[in-house]
Amino acid sequence: MPFINGLNMKSIISAVTCILLISTLSSCSTSTTGRKQVMLFSEQELSKMGAASFDDMKKQIPISTDKPTIDFVQCVADAITANVPKSAHQGEWEVVVFDSEQVNAFALPGGKIGVYTGILNVTETQDQLAAIMGHEVGHVIEHHSNERLSANKLSNIGVAVAAVAIGASDVDNKGLWMAGLGVGLQYGVIMPYSRSHESEADIVGQDLMAKSGFDPKASVKLWQNMDKLNNGAAPPEFMSTHPSNQTRIKQLNQHLAQSMTLYNQENRPQCKKPKVIPKPPAAKNKTKK
Repeated sequence: MPFINGLNMKSIISAVTCILLISTLSSCSTSTTGRKQVMLFSEQELSKMGAASFDDMKKQIPISTDKPTIDFVQCVADAITANVPKSAHQGEWEVVVFDSEQVNAFALPGGKIGVYTGILNVTETQDQLAAIMGHEVGHVIEHHSNERLSANKLSNIGVAVAAVAIGASDVDNKGLWMAGLGVGLQYGVIMPYSRSHESEADIVGQDLMAKSGFDPKASVKLWQNMDKLNNGAAPPEFMSTHPSNQTRIKQLNQHLAQSMTLYNQENRPQCKKPKVIPKPPAAKNKTKK
């Protein structure tokens, strides 16, 4: 590895890491699964950010007006959110069904849940939708938004510190060094960090859906469906912010015995999925063409 005034890139990164660790010792906490967390933002700040983002999305993305679809999603959401710890959110949850082909759903700090109609064509039952919703709410429970924003803030500080160190040297190709450091942070820190969040949300979500009366085995079936939908088109796992579908299926299967002990079958919801999920306006226009 090339050297810069007696310091190689590994030494620079190690120095940056030490600075960041020292600066954030007072911000450390622990997730419900025992994972160490660094959070630099208050929950009030995150709730405001979540509400603002949600309001923007409601202005930009069409909202479904199909009552059977809305009732189905709301039914699942009511069951799931009833078992969310108060430490994650106190008060009502706002649930919106977005009229879009996108196969996605999300939950934001401040009690916001968004479900795209596109994902309702992949989730075959109430239990599979509960797996999706449980996973997304799991991100809120574990304060992943706070961690992600904090990680981005710290990585920017780290790059700035390294830039000063490299800029003060007489090494050639400083731009390439900085680009290399950026890649190192992206694939060595930020992306694995996201994968750990996704895996944690899978497990937390599986437990949450079980407590809410949904069959946790459906979480495995859901990701089998996702795997078929992707048809092997996903990027290599080390270059993705998400675990591979096969990794998720394996992890959920391994945790299934524990989540089954939480399965509240006596309080099983009766959320009826509509036989037909109306196509979004954009999809209808494509069909006509």
